[in-house]
Amino acid sequence: MSGRTSLACLALCLAPVTLYAQTAPDLSKILERLDRLEQENRALSEQVRALQAQLGTAAPPPPTAEERLDIQEQRIEDQAQTKVEASQKFPIRLTGMALFNAFMNSKQSGGVDYPVIAAATGPGHAGATVRQTVVGLEFDGPQAIWGGKVSGSVYMDFFTGGTAQAMRIRTASIAIAWQDRRVVAGLEKPIFNPREPSSLAQVGISPLTGAGNLWLWLPQVRFEQEVHLGSSNGVLAQVGAVQTREIGPYVGTVVPEAARPAAEGRFNFYHKLDDERRMEIAAGFHTSTTHAGGQSIPSNLFSMDWFFNPWKRVEFSGVFYSGQNVAHLGSGTRQGFAVYGGYGYAVESRGGWGQLTLHALPRLDFHFFTGQVDDANHDLGVGAIGKNLLFGGNAYFRLAPNVLLGFEASQVRTMYIGQGVRINNHYDLALAYLF
Repeated sequence: MSGRTSLACLALCLAPVTLYAQTAPDLSKILERLDRLEQENRALSEQVRALQAQLGTAAPPPPTAEERLDIQEQRIEDQAQTKVEASQKFPIRLTGMALFNAFMNSKQSGGVDYPVIAAATGPGHAGATVRQTVVGLEFDGPQAIWGGKVSGSVYMDFFTGGTAQAMRIRTASIAIAWQDRRVVAGLEKPIFNPREPSSLAQVGISPLTGAGNLWLWLPQVRFEQEVHLGSSNGVLAQVGAVQTREIGPYVGTVVPEAARPAAEGRFNFYHKLDDERRMEIAAGFHTSTTHAGGQSIPSNLFSMDWFFNPWKRVEFSGVFYSGQNVAHLGSGTRQGFAVYGGYGYAVESRGGWGQLTLHALPRLDFHFFTGQVDDANHDLGVGAIGKNLLFGGNAYFRLAPNVLLGFEASQVRTMYIGQGVRINNHYDLALAYLF
């Protein structure tokens, strides 16, 4: 073996030693870092165990596959309990109010549960009822033409009375809505008067019937258009065709046509003060013609309604109207027109109502209201109702998020032409379960 070959063999033998000498410091640093991290992990584990011992708890083990399946099945079952199946596979929501009323009237009630006028004569009347319970269905449908969204509702109660306690339709509607416009068909309050006073005592008919609230539910088709005037202001315009429910005169035997077409409209101007406060004022109209005894008797009306809550806990709302022949809209006095000697004429009428609402506490609300119907005396005879006035108030206390306890007291004062004033006091205790 030559000298050059011997040197090569010696270099190969010393290579691992040289390599080890170069990497030993780096490996020692890595081992020191790993040792330090392991010590820190042990310290953290000991701290976690100490905290768990102090709290008396331990980290729960992750749920097993069986437990996850049971949880999922329970959720599906809970959803099925609130689901109403529809034949067209679109969602329907059950809503309404189970309502119990215990009431007492003074001697001029006329024998009815909640009199809208004080009877000329008659005994007092007291009792209890659940006839004002309301059951409703609300639905959302598919998209309609031009991207419109279909929705609607139907509400029923048991107020028709009798031994059968038959269910009747209160209101119903089918609407197609686009971004800023809507078409609605159904059975609703008059277009010019959508607002309602607050009451758990008078639900079978609208509160303050006979005292300025023209409420009668009428078949109608209307078009609505909203115009935005900036971020906080706007106008909601509503116009439509309505079918009136004609009511006979207060004297005579002339029977009018049962139903007549009418045109109505309302223009609501609104301003948002902030997310919780707003101001609204609206102007409305009604025009139609009553046919009775071969006569055409006009029915025309102008109205204004408002809502204003200048403070978060205070609200003002109400309606004023002035016109002629308005009994078929739900005035309560049944004095729309009269026919004498073959000549028919309309009875002039004006009225309205107002309400102050105080949200005193998270669970307690107060409502104070008044209203009247004032028919023109020169259009009426002796014994007719010249004016009907009601005032009162109620308190709602929320026993639970969906359970209300209400107490209401009110007085109606009816002025009979040539026969003086009759008074009826009404007291009502209500328990309502909202669903």
